[in-house]
Amino acid sequence: MSVATGSVRPMSESTVAVRPGTIADLDEIVACSSALFAEDAGTRDPALNVNWPKEHGRARFADALEDPSRLVMVAEDGDRIVGHLTGALSEPTPMRPVTVATLGSMYVQPPYRDRGIGTRLVEEFRRWARMHGARYAGVTAYASNEGAVRFYRKNGFAVQSTVLETVL
Repeated sequence: MSVATGSVRPMSESTVAVRPGTIADLDEIVACSSALFAEDAGTRDPALNVNWPKEHGRARFADALEDPSRLVMVAEDGDRIVGHLTGALSEPTPMRPVTVATLGSMYVQPPYRDRGIGTRLVEEFRRWARMHGARYAGVTAYASNEGAVRFYRKNGFAVQSTVLETVL
């Protein structure tokens, strides 16, 4: 059953597995990414191409699945993907001489929220980052997405910088 069908069977937190994504999951990962773009960035960033997941997501996620410095995790309820998380490692540089992990995107379908699934995805991301020698982890969230900011703070992230933008 596709993530896009909208029907959700009853579930408990324990029925949802968090695992690495595979090539077989690509269509549903793209569907989750599309939902994230439509719900979050598409309503908050007028410069964003909300069609990016449909136009480029499959190739980008396929590349990530083959790259040991990138992570693609899924939350799966039976035969359906109900969420995803992506991450990437940045190697040390002379300016920042430590490995840093960046949580690139995360989405959990609305009926599955507030059940600990997002926290499990973030825990797996942090575990993966530590296994790969990362000393720090970061994530970007829109300031107007108070739910996301609250979620990431609850999961150990703190504001370190603020990005200000203007329309020209």
